[in-house]
Amino acid sequence: MTSDTDIHDSPYSWLRLAITILAGLAANTGMWVVVVILPAMEADFGATRAQASIPYIMTMVGFAVGNLLIGRVVDRFGAATALAGAAVGIAAGYVLSSLAPSIWVLAATQLLLGLGTAVGFGPMIADISHWFLRRRGIAVGLAASSNYVSGALASTVASALLPDLGWRGVYLVFAVLTLVVILPLTLPLRRKLPAHAHDQAEAMSAVNRRSSGLSPRALQWLLGLAGIGCCVAMSMPQVHIVAYCVGLGYGPAVGAQMLTLMLLGGVVSRVVSGLVADKLGGVATLLIGSVLQCIALMLYLPWDGLMPLYVVSTVFGLSQGGIVPSYAVVVREYMPAREAGARVGFVLMLTILGMALGGWMAGWIYDVTGSYRLAFLNGIAFNALNIAIMLMLLLRSRPKTPLAAAA
Repeated sequence: MTSDTDIHDSPYSWLRLAITILAGLAANTGMWVVVVILPAMEADFGATRAQASIPYIMTMVGFAVGNLLIGRVVDRFGAATALAGAAVGIAAGYVLSSLAPSIWVLAATQLLLGLGTAVGFGPMIADISHWFLRRRGIAVGLAASSNYVSGALASTVASALLPDLGWRGVYLVFAVLTLVVILPLTLPLRRKLPAHAHDQAEAMSAVNRRSSGLSPRALQWLLGLAGIGCCVAMSMPQVHIVAYCVGLGYGPAVGAQMLTLMLLGGVVSRVVSGLVADKLGGVATLLIGSVLQCIALMLYLPWDGLMPLYVVSTVFGLSQGGIVPSYAVVVREYMPAREAGARVGFVLMLTILGMALGGWMAGWIYDVTGSYRLAFLNGIAFNALNIAIMLMLLLRSRPKTPLAAAA
């Protein structure tokens, strides 16, 4: 019988991580292209800013629910099956969205697109976390980075294609790319983790749960509430930076560039946070990221010049990128390993619903006030909720990190 040591952090583990990242690059485009086409879609349908945000909201609702449902599929049937089915769903979502005659039909088709897109985030992160113990934090951080790299690539490609093809043509291009890239990647993921490999992870999570004094259900809901708080704050720049730049007179291309800088900064943040999580644990890493995000969000208030916005958007990306992946690390540190897909999916579902809620709230505040200033202040207030919850959890328990458990 192969030992746990041979399974965890093995050469195959790193190969599987590379495949997971590639799959994430293709799958996650579904949640980012809609951000780039938002102004064009708004003009096409003659919608208000709040109405134009509805397709994005439905994308994120589908993405949120998909993290939970597809996470359960991964727990039961494995990553390969879940990834293949989701790829077909993503392509269908793109095609149906490109045919939408109204913004309300588009909102419905974006729900399907978001549902399939979810496979590239929580479910694949949960799957790869099983194959690492000592380096789980960096593995999760790298897997989650595919989401931001995907956003940077998608925004660049979509903004380049948009003038010639229109937003509907852009969607058809991404439908084809999704199938061509993802389906071949499912074959190497068919290998299953031996049941005995969960034992060491289960022992570590049991110790952490007892130290917190919280049941898995209570901790799960507490993490979900914290996720809503941080992601309402996170959504303001990420969802509305293109529209914000259009309103300031800089144009959508400039906004797309700022989004790209923000997402690339997020990639760096996720990798660094993964390394930090292996040393300090998920809770401390999450708290650090949340505080830095709040500070970065405040920097948007005094400056709206072109160059300052480039700088602040980069700083924001560097500050907040590691927050959401840290929830997956916390779940794995406290929750039963055999329920990882469902537990990670549930918590990430609420973080994504926070993104959807924050995206809508920012659009609604803009429609009411004619300015994004109160939207930034609203994000800062929700960020404070996240900081309070994570600080409480850190003070209640002294979680055992994967490195300490392995030692």
